[in-house]
Amino acid sequence: MESALQVFLTTGVLAFMLTFVRLGTASIIMPGIGDSFVSTRVRLHLGVALSFALFPLIMPYMPDPLPSTFGLLVLITMEFIIGLFIGTIARILMTALDTAGMIISISSGLGNAQLFNPSLATQGSLIGALFSVTGVLLLFETNLHHLLFMGIMESYELFPLGAIPDTGSMAEMMARTVAGSFSIGVKIAAPFLVMTLLIYVGMGVLSRLMPQIQVFILALPLQILLSIMLLMMTISAAMVYWLTQYEQGMVFFLTVAQ
Repeated sequence: MESALQVFLTTGVLAFMLTFVRLGTASIIMPGIGDSFVSTRVRLHLGVALSFALFPLIMPYMPDPLPSTFGLLVLITMEFIIGLFIGTIARILMTALDTAGMIISISSGLGNAQLFNPSLATQGSLIGALFSVTGVLLLFETNLHHLLFMGIMESYELFPLGAIPDTGSMAEMMARTVAGSFSIGVKIAAPFLVMTLLIYVGMGVLSRLMPQIQVFILALPLQILLSIMLLMMTISAAMVYWLTQYEQGMVFFLTVAQ
């Protein structure tokens, strides 16, 4: 009887608990589900439901026999760190849109126009809020949010249960993800940087040719108008490029596990 109970705890309750810690932590901060406008209770229920559905797949990775109390606490702590790491990677890739929006807003003369960005739960630029909300919509529309859950399942090959994760490699990947996210944002905003440079060069030449004209009074409305027109022409390509980069970033967990 005692042996049967120990087997049940090892393969059942422990598997659900550890799955919930890793998957629930990642889902709480992932883009879309982990945004501030989603109720904490909804996120908790979703994490419990996903853990209940997926923990049978984790049972082969469970330690046997059942670890001691201290070992169990250490195991739970490591699962929390790994889930936080995976969810943070997905969130960092999402911030590329806010970076691009801030650069575009500054380049278009709308840098001082701030509003609440629901995806980041903070004040942000107009274009950044537009990009962030559009990015969340496209994530669910293209089912790319499934990559996070698939990555968590495959992460048991990359971060086995009971093994101490390589914090050096995790920190290095975090740094490369931050650098890559900033690079993606700058690439998305590159057309606007070029346009702003050309406008300022043209206005500088005009001010030398006709000093009596207040070029800055003319530059700002023209800059805003051209930026809006350029945004209309490039927003679809920018979002497709970001979706491609986001997919490549999250597929990393699947390719490494294979």
